[in-house]
Amino acid sequence: MRHRRGSNRARTTGVHSSQRTSQTKPQSIPRADTSLPLRRAWRHDASLGRTSSITHRHGGTASHSRPPPNRRRPPVPPSMATLAPRPDLLLVALRRSRARTLRARAAAAPRARRPPVPPQAARRVFLGLGAAFVDQLARMASGGAPSRSFVAAARPRQGVSPVEQILKDVEWPDEFPFKPEDFSRFDESSDTEFYSAPRFVTHIDDQAIRALTKYYSQALPPSNTPGVAILDMCSSWVSHYPAGYKQEKIVGMGMNEDELKKNPVLTEYVVQDLNLNPKLPFDDNTFDVITNVVSVDYLTKPMDVFKEMRRILKPSGLAIMSFSNRCFWTKAISIWTSTGDADHAWIVGAYFHYAGGFEPPEAVDISPNPGQTDPMYIVCSRKKIA
Repeated sequence: MRHRRGSNRARTTGVHSSQRTSQTKPQSIPRADTSLPLRRAWRHDASLGRTSSITHRHGGTASHSRPPPNRRRPPVPPSMATLAPRPDLLLVALRRSRARTLRARAAAAPRARRPPVPPQAARRVFLGLGAAFVDQLARMASGGAPSRSFVAAARPRQGVSPVEQILKDVEWPDEFPFKPEDFSRFDESSDTEFYSAPRFVTHIDDQAIRALTKYYSQALPPSNTPGVAILDMCSSWVSHYPAGYKQEKIVGMGMNEDELKKNPVLTEYVVQDLNLNPKLPFDDNTFDVITNVVSVDYLTKPMDVFKEMRRILKPSGLAIMSFSNRCFWTKAISIWTSTGDADHAWIVGAYFHYAGGFEPPEAVDISPNPGQTDPMYIVCSRKKIA
């Protein structure tokens, strides 16, 4: 149901807010994977084919503390792209790390507020975590047919962000590379309940917010452009648009009505759970721009959503998906929590590619101070002109 500003309709809540909130603020995922931007350092023994975690380099909780200043940092882990010639090593790293990753996540979650997990869930998550991804790597390592995957999609040059390189000259697999289990989550309980309580907080740090706002100032149509319509998908109480930004129509779609009512940039809003109903309640060719802030990792039906985005965008309309390394890992899809930042850019790029009707997606690293502040990445694409 669509609501105009000033409406006093009864409250209906339902999922994704770009300013994710739950019982606690989002955390850096305590995962053990192999992408360069991740906040975990690694030690690799090439002779034994072993990869082991050393220490967290960044995070939002005490468990993610920095190493003492007098301790030499281990080398930064290579990206998936640089491991393309040795997919066997990457496969070993992922296989050995999954059990440790799950234990670390369980320890990082607040004990008193963990969602109830059925007895079979731990086994399901362990077996399903990144299953399609690991299977693909196994076939690569054994010389199988799918030798061109997102590991080999880009080989980043020294000093260049692997996120920005991962979608350049990419050769996509013939078929959509993910399986249904890749979109499962540790917590499959009701999203409506999970996001029912309004929380007026931000979930990326101030530097990342400023970087995103600066990007928007260059990417969005100028304020008060006649006829422009924008959809802020997975919206909340703030959209991070430039100060004073206005258009005739800016629609917010999110999970919590109280949060959406507080968003000063919106002219109207819709409360909808995209995981239950990915059908967008708008006419074809309605919007010039669609934005989505740190929420694409929660979509369990991303292909349905991206096809709907294509439908409601005007020809040459722009879709901007932004993300960081912070999330509620219990609600993020398993392929996201079992891979790293450059891989996330590839995953979002794949959504655009396989949805059809979009120009080749582009990845941009707008991280304000890599390694010191929250990272910030953009994957964007335009709807093709028929």
